[in-house]
Amino acid sequence: MRAIAVGAFRADPALVEVPKPEPASGEVRVRVEYASLNPYDWQTAEGSLDGQVPHVFPLVVGVDFAGRVDMIGGGDNRFRVGDKVFGRAGPPVGAGTYCDYVCVPQDAAITLVPRGLDARIAAALPSAGMAAAQILETAVLRGHESLLIIGAAGGVGSCLTQLARARDVRVIAAVRGDERSRMGSLGAAATVDTTRGPTADSVRAVCPDGIDALADLVSGTPEAFAAHASTVRPGGIALSTRGVAAGAALPEGVRGIDFRLDPSPVLLDVLAAGAAEGVLRVPIDVELPLEKAPQALDRNRTGGARGKTVIVLRNHGRR
Repeated sequence: MRAIAVGAFRADPALVEVPKPEPASGEVRVRVEYASLNPYDWQTAEGSLDGQVPHVFPLVVGVDFAGRVDMIGGGDNRFRVGDKVFGRAGPPVGAGTYCDYVCVPQDAAITLVPRGLDARIAAALPSAGMAAAQILETAVLRGHESLLIIGAAGGVGSCLTQLARARDVRVIAAVRGDERSRMGSLGAAATVDTTRGPTADSVRAVCPDGIDALADLVSGTPEAFAAHASTVRPGGIALSTRGVAAGAALPEGVRGIDFRLDPSPVLLDVLAAGAAEGVLRVPIDVELPLEKAPQALDRNRTGGARGKTVIVLRNHGRR
């Protein structure tokens, strides 16, 4: 089958042929129709989790998917052949979704696509939606607090903005200037332009008394994270999705958190229902064929995401 994979950490992702996987007991094999791109995809291909979790090579990139069950492994299973499903694959890292078929444990973060939800939206939802919901819980935001989101225009940030606004949290979205209007439509109370001077200075102009919580989805160094965390008032929370909070010099009284996603099929059901009803909008920036995924990974690495990139596999003839 076709796959986008790397043969070693930091190698260039490429379109290759790999054997079609066979489902083990308790697994389902899904014929992938759509996959979606997350920063996690290129980060793990570069070795961000080396030594922490199991990996397999060639490392097939990707975790999010939507498709149809085409084979069931042995044992009891909650799915049937033909079921329309979506979810988040793994572990191990490398049993990815930028490919024609993926095997997933039936008790993993996989569930049925609800009526009324387009499969493309379903593929774009798992990592971004679950991360946004769990960030909101981790930051203990219940309403009327302020939340600064760095990298708000991407998939996680767009979902987080909407979920936070639904709780009456005041969202300050840090984005490039041309994204300010869209973020306002998603529920941001204020936006700051990251292309116009230090972001922290712009945030202080909007919130001179500081903010209650920071969700930094972008900064890859403790220093960059600390600069954004300097806007958090004592007693607040500064959260990083890049694992740099522990090494950052934070203001006194500010608690740093390195966020880790805990995938859940129950949470997927809740998010999918919201998306199907139009309550949660999952912005798709671009759709492209599998062979163009390596270039899309390169673009994502440079930053400035504007919603989700969806990889289309459904119209390709496969055996």
